[in-house]
Amino acid sequence: MAQEKIFAEGILFKRNEKAPEYVVGNLSVKLEEAIPFLQQHAKNGWTNLSIMLSKGGKHYIQLDTYEGKASTEQSAPAPKAAPAPAQVVTEDEDLPF
Repeated sequence: MAQEKIFAEGILFKRNEKAPEYVVGNLSVKLEEAIPFLQQHAKNGWTNLSIMLSKGGKHYIQLDTYEGKASTEQSAPAPKAAPAPAQVVTEDEDLPF
């Protein structure tokens, strides 16, 4: 059964299609609406939000209500992976900045 969507109050995300590719979008926060919403939905001092894309192609922000399964047994920490080798950047490579 799907949970009902809870839209973030006082928080808007907009994508400007004319902006450079490295600009993902703009976030606007209306404090008098957003602060009470964030405080109401806080868990351990955090409120998690998801930026979504509607079927109509518009972005919206909703409360992320996902809660992982609580582990009943203590598991050993995963072994650490070996560090990745350093990458050498040459002048020929196209840098994003």
